[in-house]
Amino acid sequence: MVLEPASLPILTGLGAVADRYDAYIVDLWGVLHDGVAAYPGAVACLAELSRTRKRVAILSNAPRRAADVARRTTEIGVPPDLYDGLVSSGEEAWRHLSSRSDPWYRALGRRAYCFMAGRDRSMLEGIDLVRVEDAGAADFLLALGVEGPGESVGDFEATLAAAARRGLPMVCANPDLEVVRAEIREICAGAIARRYEELGGTVRYHGKPYASVYERAFEIMGAPSPGRVLAIGDSLRTDIAGAAGVGIDSLLVTGGIHQEELGGTGGAAPDAQALAALCQRAGHHPTAAIGRLTW
Repeated sequence: MVLEPASLPILTGLGAVADRYDAYIVDLWGVLHDGVAAYPGAVACLAELSRTRKRVAILSNAPRRAADVARRTTEIGVPPDLYDGLVSSGEEAWRHLSSRSDPWYRALGRRAYCFMAGRDRSMLEGIDLVRVEDAGAADFLLALGVEGPGESVGDFEATLAAAARRGLPMVCANPDLEVVRAEIREICAGAIARRYEELGGTVRYHGKPYASVYERAFEIMGAPSPGRVLAIGDSLRTDIAGAAGVGIDSLLVTGGIHQEELGGTGGAAPDAQALAALCQRAGHHPTAAIGRLTW
């Protein structure tokens, strides 16, 4: 069933539009799980897509290698046989740091000051990189994330300001500004990178909404026609903007990062007027919206 608010279709289930698409690019956090446990309805939805032979690529702004993200996704409760492959922003960043295949990366140097949690250590493995504890000794900054909700961008102000004065470049492996982990918000690497740009720093981003990260997702799905692909995500700034940038339709899950603004707590249907106003302010407009991903 599709409910018709003032301007944007609000779905009560993905099944209402599933026949329009052959392939799906699906976000993880806020769509399939909350960082701690999978949403049962979302997993059932993936199972139905698999049963009907739809192609599915998971595309995540997780600042970790794709294999690590896949393992954690399985632990949370999303079986790997329900999707065709997984792409992460961390994997793309790691590959650039490993190959140094373009001039910007070749000029970086090898000593990195890292904003990262302990769980992100695998991002430093297998590449010729030296982690330094003092930004004053670094050639560049690597922004992966923070340890948890107790940290704020302000905690890193002195380090960022000093690095900006030195003109150090930054690699950001997660453009997200924040995430909701089991109903608790915490900042992501993108918030640190945004502040660094405000201070005059230069940042190279990997992940949504940047088009390069979608290339691998299309490869995984067998290069479907863009007109038959639907991106599903919970962020206007990354998921919906990224989909528009590569010319595909998008479905906004309002029970994720925007739930408090839209009255969609717990996966309830969003307030239609609040949704229209938010999209107008953000300048990003999904093809449709849904409270929580279900069939």
